[in-house]
Amino acid sequence: TMIGESTQMIRTNLHGHTFRCHHATGADEDYIQAALAAGFTEIGFSDHAPFMPFPGSRQSNYRVQVEDCPDYFASLHALREKYRDQITIHIGFEMEYYPDCFGSMLQFVKDAGAEYLVLGQHALGNELDGAPFSGFPTDDPKALDRYCSLLTEGLETGAFTYPAHPDLINFTGDPDVYKKTMRAMIRRVMALGYPLELNRLGFFEKRDYPRDAFWQIAGEEGARCVIGLDAHQPEVYTDTETVEKIMEYLARYGLTPEVPVMRPLNL
Repeated sequence: TMIGESTQMIRTNLHGHTFRCHHATGADEDYIQAALAAGFTEIGFSDHAPFMPFPGSRQSNYRVQVEDCPDYFASLHALREKYRDQITIHIGFEMEYYPDCFGSMLQFVKDAGAEYLVLGQHALGNELDGAPFSGFPTDDPKALDRYCSLLTEGLETGAFTYPAHPDLINFTGDPDVYKKTMRAMIRRVMALGYPLELNRLGFFEKRDYPRDAFWQIAGEEGARCVIGLDAHQPEVYTDTETVEKIMEYLARYGLTPEVPVMRPLNL
């Protein structure tokens, strides 16, 4: 059955958050128990990495704070040990590629103990400089180019497992410009050997992503894809109905999601 196929397909999720990012809910263990209840065999916690360095003591309010990182790892290491015979648990971060401070951010997350990174390009440049959020509407082709360049440059570092919500950029300009630019980006991502993430959060909340035009191109190009739950609540793991719809959505474009594979952060 379709249900059997999709639950089989989605038994691994590498995109998940915790309450420490200030916009997710539930105890760490609740996510693990929900994943187990849904038949998952492998999950990853990839909460929003602290932004390093901010001048003075300023920190972003939608990320794990620097001082909360030790608790993040201590809690998840303890739970990984507790459930080691039932499920594989990876501990990493979702992080941007900001060229001016990527080196310091990478060093911080490595020192903190991150096993892997998911690339979530949330801003069109260095956040420190006030670069706009990637999801804000823009009809400027330069913004579209900037987003695509940052995403592919980030993947070229080899630090990331895959790009989360690669269709996050909310381009409202010429559809032909969008298609041409995104086709080039998708081809580059494919050449680098990465799958594209169909983001469950955007799909469930009917955000500007997943974007039909993007996934049509992905299908035409024969891109690899994975489903990322982007879990901000434990019950996301047991919502098989949305996963069903995601499978049907991807099938419309001739795409079949594969099981995501964690790329260890060993740079």
